[in-house]
Amino acid sequence: MPLFEPNPQALRPGTQRSPAPDRVPELQARGTPKRLREELTEFLGPEKVLSGISDLVRYASDASPYRFVPQVVVIAEDIDDISTILSYAHGKGREVVFRAAGTSLNGQAQGEDILVDVRRHWAGVEVLDGGARARVRPGTTVVRANAALAPYGRVLGPDPASAIACTIGGVVANNASGMTAGTTRNSYRTVSSLTFVLPSGTVVDTADPDADAELARAEPRLCTELMTLKAEIEGDAELTARIRAKHTIKNTNGYRLDAFLDGDSPVRILRGLMVGSEGTLGFISEVVFDTLPLDREVSTALLFFPSLPAAAEAVPRFNAAGALAVELMDGNTLRASVRVAGVPADWAELPKETAALLVEFRAPDAAAREAYERAADQVLAGLDLVAPVASVENAFTREPGRIAGYWKARKAFVTAVGGSRPSGTTLITEDFAVPPARLAEACEALLDLQSRHGFDAAVAGHAAHGNLHFLLAFDAGDPSDVERYAGFMDEFCKLTVERFDGSLKAEHATGRNIAPFLELEWGTKATDLMWRVKEAVDPDGVLAPRIVLDRDPHAHLRGLKTIPTVERIADPCIECGFCEPTCPSHDLTTTPRQRIVLRREMMRQNNGSRVEARLLESYGYDAVDTCAGDSTCKLACPVGIDTGALMKDFRHERHTSREERIAALAAKHFRAAEASARLAVAAADRIGERVLTSVTGLARRAISTELVPEWLPQIPGAAARRLPRTHRPAAVAVYYPACVNRVFGNPDGEPGPSLPEAVVAVSARAGRPVWIPDDVAGTCCATIWHSKGYERGNEVMANRIVEAAWGWTAGGTLPLVVDASSCTLGIAHEVVPYLTEDNRELHARLRVVDSLVWAADELLPRLEVRRRVGSAVVHPTCSMRHLGDEEKLTELARACAEEVVVPVDAGCCAFAGDRGMLHPELTAAATAPEAAEVTARSFDAHLSANRMCEIGMDRATGRSYGSVLLALERATRPDPSSPSR
Repeated sequence: MPLFEPNPQALRPGTQRSPAPDRVPELQARGTPKRLREELTEFLGPEKVLSGISDLVRYASDASPYRFVPQVVVIAEDIDDISTILSYAHGKGREVVFRAAGTSLNGQAQGEDILVDVRRHWAGVEVLDGGARARVRPGTTVVRANAALAPYGRVLGPDPASAIACTIGGVVANNASGMTAGTTRNSYRTVSSLTFVLPSGTVVDTADPDADAELARAEPRLCTELMTLKAEIEGDAELTARIRAKHTIKNTNGYRLDAFLDGDSPVRILRGLMVGSEGTLGFISEVVFDTLPLDREVSTALLFFPSLPAAAEAVPRFNAAGALAVELMDGNTLRASVRVAGVPADWAELPKETAALLVEFRAPDAAAREAYERAADQVLAGLDLVAPVASVENAFTREPGRIAGYWKARKAFVTAVGGSRPSGTTLITEDFAVPPARLAEACEALLDLQSRHGFDAAVAGHAAHGNLHFLLAFDAGDPSDVERYAGFMDEFCKLTVERFDGSLKAEHATGRNIAPFLELEWGTKATDLMWRVKEAVDPDGVLAPRIVLDRDPHAHLRGLKTIPTVERIADPCIECGFCEPTCPSHDLTTTPRQRIVLRREMMRQNNGSRVEARLLESYGYDAVDTCAGDSTCKLACPVGIDTGALMKDFRHERHTSREERIAALAAKHFRAAEASARLAVAAADRIGERVLTSVTGLARRAISTELVPEWLPQIPGAAARRLPRTHRPAAVAVYYPACVNRVFGNPDGEPGPSLPEAVVAVSARAGRPVWIPDDVAGTCCATIWHSKGYERGNEVMANRIVEAAWGWTAGGTLPLVVDASSCTLGIAHEVVPYLTEDNRELHARLRVVDSLVWAADELLPRLEVRRRVGSAVVHPTCSMRHLGDEEKLTELARACAEEVVVPVDAGCCAFAGDRGMLHPELTAAATAPEAAEVTARSFDAHLSANRMCEIGMDRATGRSYGSVLLALERATRPDPSSPSR
């Protein structure tokens, strides 16, 4: 065992706690049963079978209020794997559930036996016919698919609020729609063809001209039964009319029986049935969409009304005026959304009765947009709007930033409201639709129902389509609270069906929580037909039992998950999964959601239980060590949960007092440590990479993989001992070369100047000279200590750098320009909690400027670009995202190259200072999609603005990345024959 291996018991929850009724039982502490694990491993290989209790627990939760622990998790890589799993399940009488993003709200991505991950290896987009169609794999997020289509001026029809995280497989399997899709732009209407695997293993490509003939040979009984059902439905005029009527409004409850009316052959019928089947009829392996125009001329307003019914009454007027989206938000939603960055703080003071409509018109050109705006003005003239707080404007705008802010608040409905629920309560998201003309009446009835059952619920929805969402919070561990929820659901379902003839699920699909009410909505005849569909396609009941169809009248109350209170920073999490696509470790170990899910399971357990012990054993590496700490999860989370900060806290908790003292000592003597590091890097060329790799490998095994970095061949040579000479009197800014740029030199093979020399030269060239203080050695942004959770060392260096910067900048008179984005973030923001009260006052008066901003705003307008390379690809870093500097990187790159490419899959490289050297597998996993995109073609330059991230990308791509400021210096350097400026 390594000398300084962290003690997993240091993270044991310290509070005395009562075991939760839904805790994982002790018998499951060992994970997957041995025989099941061994058999699947034999068929699929060990790397595709996840069997530890930590694996099972982290896959047991999704965005729904349910939790079912699978027996095993399988990572399927291709259709052959899917067929193997289905064949095994048939032979052994087992059950299979497919899961991709886990953003479903009704438990349809959860299983109690074999759970198959179909996200990791299933991403990809192929644009067809100039953008008119797109072939999309099921693990692709909606945002990723639309990013590929955007250059063609096209977009997918479905646009769910979870587009950042939800994947195409789930969108189609649930017939998810969203803000604008309605009944005409959803998956059912815009899917051109599907490729899917039936429970028997038969693969069907509905675009294949021979598909029906091949299906008839492979599945004759199925084909016969489908055509029999079609004949029965078409022969019943009343039933046919009922099916058509049910789909005039949004409806995802049950199977699409209109597939029998729209399809004229078994394959075409199956194409329709698969949409909205929730994984119960087959696995969708590929989707071809007919895309829609991306109308770029937009006019949007957020309009405030005195009450929810008053807002609802205005909806038909905007529909008639041609609005593409009319979104409704009640007072609870508006007030809760102040948790979302950018939302006006005074919304917290809005009266509870207030409601708002987010109205948007989209047009292909300016003339059409202006026509829409004139129609909108006529509607506005007849409305009684209110302005309860100062930020309310009640006017249409074309400004992209403001529009994006409105939509950010709207899309955060579930997470923002859910994040403000009482600690320890479970969140239920309900979704229903009524005829749009009866929306105001439905709002009044819903408010009354909530009041009578004691729920202070929030309401929002796609008002243009009569589709409302509301949230309920209750304690799933309290039987009386569960009974209250059950009573509400009984009455709500009867109200929706009997009074409004509405849809009990408009776009979230039946799942588990509406399955008991399916017959209430559809009647016995139609429900029996749905059972016959399931029995025809999946006669052995292998796929997703108890989802969509369940004869248990209390099925919606089974498996409700408790939400134990955890650390304050993570406690608001509702497990929505929005954070997962951005997480660097999501294909290696765990995601932010899963880190929180695992922590909650520890809290459910008896203190010292075997399950808790097993979870703690895995948590160190799976959650804490392989977290990059980049905090991009905070940016993706609508309520700003920073799981990276929590993992840094856990790193601190694992430190002994001795380790904290050593770290503080290193901070106090950092000048010597910095010089030693530069000497070690300089010596590397003489020692040789093979020896260094061997020595660091031995040291890692003997000491700790968390303390000793692995030597990587991509590590550049040492920086010069001396920084370039500068003069203070003429300087307009203080230039702070980050310690990483004082230790490491240029990329191997890259001619001079060094980065500090380039910054000094190009600043002088622009007439904006900078000054480097003589005493920068021994100072640092403190990120070294902050990222590892060394609080005492962090405090030492944070206060040192602020005091030094105060002196260098003459009390904040001059800006402090920092040449590494992560260091800019550290000095500008991350040091603040560790400062003394006096130093916080000093810090507040400092102007910390990232070198990208300095170069783009102060230098570029004053420079003459003399030469450009042909093409450049850029790597925006996570720190740039936090600082909002990403556009500055591309702006500078465009000055240096004729063509600039930002990879669609660009994300955090996870090098994270030295974490990519402590855990190289983390960077390899994090950069794989971006690296594939970068290496698919050649570029003349590979640009970023953080030395360690550049090293990480060097390793990932085999290409040489360098600072965009080096490129800017070269692009603006005078020719030798030209007079110098």
